[in-house]
Formats: sequence, C-alpha cells, structure tokens
Amino acid sequence: MSTLTTITKRLALIATGTFLLTALAAPLLAQADPKPADAPVVRKKTLMDHFHEGGWVMYPILVCSFGTAYLCWEGANRTSMKKMAPPAHEIQVKSLFRAGDYIGAYDYCKNNPSPLTNTLRVGLSMLGEGKNLTEEAMFQQLAKEQSMISTFLSYLSVIGVTTPMIGLTGTVTGMMGAFEGLGSEGIGDPSKLAGAIGEVLVATLSGLAIAVPAFMAYYFLRARMVTGVHHVQDIINDLFRKMPWEALQGAHIGDEELYAALPAWSTDQPAATSL
Repeated sequence: MSTLTTITKRLALIATGTFLLTALAAPLLAQADPKPADAPVVRKKTLMDHFHEGGWVMYPILVCSFGTAYLCWEGANRTSMKKMAPPAHEIQVKSLFRAGDYIGAYDYCKNNPSPLTNTLRVGLSMLGEGKNLTEEAMFQQLAKEQSMISTFLSYLSVIGVTTPMIGLTGTVTGMMGAFEGLGSEGIGDPSKLAGAIGEVLVATLSGLAIAVPAFMAYYFLRARMVTGVHHVQDIINDLFRKMPWEALQGAHIGDEELYAALPAWSTDQPAATSL
C-alpha cells in the first residue's frame, strides 16, 4: 500500500512539473516564432504567372515547344525500322525476287512506297543497264531518301539553336525596361529590382527548356535514321547478290519513258554529218 502511494505521488509531481514547464515555455516560443494575425499570405506563382512574366517572347517559345513535340513524334515515326523497311514489304519483295518476277516486284514497289521499295524500284528499272549503273542509281536514290529524312530532322536542330536566342532577346528587353525604371525612379526598393530581374530571366530559362530536349531528340533520331539506312542497304545487298546480269542485259522494266532515241541525222547522210 505504501509503495502504491509513493508511485502515485511521483506521478503527480511529474505531471505538475510538465505543466509548469509548458506554461513557462509558451511565451518564449511565441516570441521566437511570432505569427501575427495580419501577416500577408504568400501566394505561389502558377505556370501562367511565369508565362506572363516572360513577356512577349513566350509566345514564339510556345510555338517552338509545339513544333518540337510534333517533330519528335513524326521523326520517331519516319526513322523507325517499320517505316523505313516495313517487314511486309521485305517479305513480298524477297518472294518476287525468288520467283524471278522482277516486273511484279517493280509494280509492287511502285504501289507500296517506302525508303526500301523506292530504292528497289529505281534499281529494278535499271536492271538492263548493267551492274554498275544499277548500283549507282540505287545509291543515289537511297541518299535522296536519307536526305529527305535528314532535312525534316534538321528543324529540331534549328529550334535548338533559335529558342535560347529568342529567350535571351526577351531577357535583354526586360532588363532594359528594369534599368530604365531604375534610372527614372532611383534605387528605391532593391527587392523590386531583384524581382524584375528574376522575372525577365524566365524567358531565357524557357528557351533553354525547349532547346535542350530538341537537341537531344535531334541527335537521337539522326542516329536512328542512320541505323535504318544501314538496314535498308543490307536488304538490298541480299536481294541483288548473284543477280543474273547477263540474262537481264538490255531489258527495260517499268513504265518510265525512255527519251533517248537514234540521232535525227542517222537516216539522212551519216557519213557527211559531224557532231
């Protein structure tokens, strides 16, 4: 019984001491971290606030951002293996080559355009001209296909170069306005000047935020395009290996018009005619 009484007294003393310490510490905590009732509420800036702070240059930067998204999407589509050398095209053309149906292969390539079939169509139309001319014609056509894709992707590089310049232009014009106000009104409140400088830097940051992904996408898609071109070259090399050039000598495949004809003077006086 005496032990229970002792424990009860100690618990009462601990509770009393805790209450007194809390009562004494409350005023000190209030002084250390005052929170007046009329303190202004700090509002966080939204994305639209930052957009308007950037000034007029944010509108061309916004257009560049949409352009970057479109070019990345379309560039990924154009440089994919399924687009450059569709498996269905490869299977069908190989089947026609195995059967020796080069006219059917030409018609199929003409009706199903892709970088692979476009190159094969040109090569098939030149089969009668010999190996060297056929390979040269296919090389030129494949270079043309690569050039068209590369030209499309180069717009990503243009965006990557121009957007930081656009953002910098907005920053410079904003700084000019900030310092013009400083010159007319004096230093006044330095925080206002710092805020104005911070606002105009939004334009530069926005330009860099578009330029960096644009450059990354450009180099990635360009490397992907080169891989696709090499894949097309491998397919063409497989198709034209051991081609019977002698049996195809002089053949004309395709519906392209042949403009070369006998010289006009060949039926008149060939011996007396000079070039």
